[in-house]
Amino acid sequence: MARDKKPQKVSPKLRFQIAALVLAAGLAAVLYGNPIGGKSDGSAEPDVAVSVLAPYAVGAVENFVPAREPLELEAIEFVDGEGNALTLDDFRGRIVLLNLWATWCAPCREEMPDLDALEAELGSDDFLVLALSLDRGGIEKPRDFLEEIEIANLALYHDATGRMGTRLGAFGLPTTLLIGRDGKSLGRLVGPAHWDADDAVALVQTAIGADS
Repeated sequence: MARDKKPQKVSPKLRFQIAALVLAAGLAAVLYGNPIGGKSDGSAEPDVAVSVLAPYAVGAVENFVPAREPLELEAIEFVDGEGNALTLDDFRGRIVLLNLWATWCAPCREEMPDLDALEAELGSDDFLVLALSLDRGGIEKPRDFLEEIEIANLALYHDATGRMGTRLGAFGLPTTLLIGRDGKSLGRLVGPAHWDADDAVALVQTAIGADS
């Protein structure tokens, strides 16, 4: 007769990882609600400019999660390559792809050329890729990295405090937010993506057209 197996103990490390995943999922649910495309608990239909993005979250950007409603973002200060203080409010009137990254983040480093290519293709008065370094300390480290890999189209932006990532709920890097002309988040993608792929370009072009 087979003996009943004793239940395996969950290590403290695994228990912590599970709790962290549950917390992240819960926060994402609070921030973004149910997927775009239907009502939830009797709530109103999502903003049209946001709802049209859901069908374009495929392929290279399949992990993009549209916000159920455009979300307010805090006006946290960061600096440009010249040391000028800025906030996201300074970019109102344009669609902004805000990419939070750091030089110590390997996936961030790998996707930077793709972001540069996207800016080269779509960058205009209507659209900007804003790659914001969260490296602690001075701006020289991200500046040197961008020069090293010959980034030609992205401007340098830096938040030495790292507060931008915390305030925007970025629990890992890279995290990329698509922001409407009114300065509100239309959705986000956690993790790296091939931003120069046709799927990504289509997503951004749709946001530009829908929010015009």
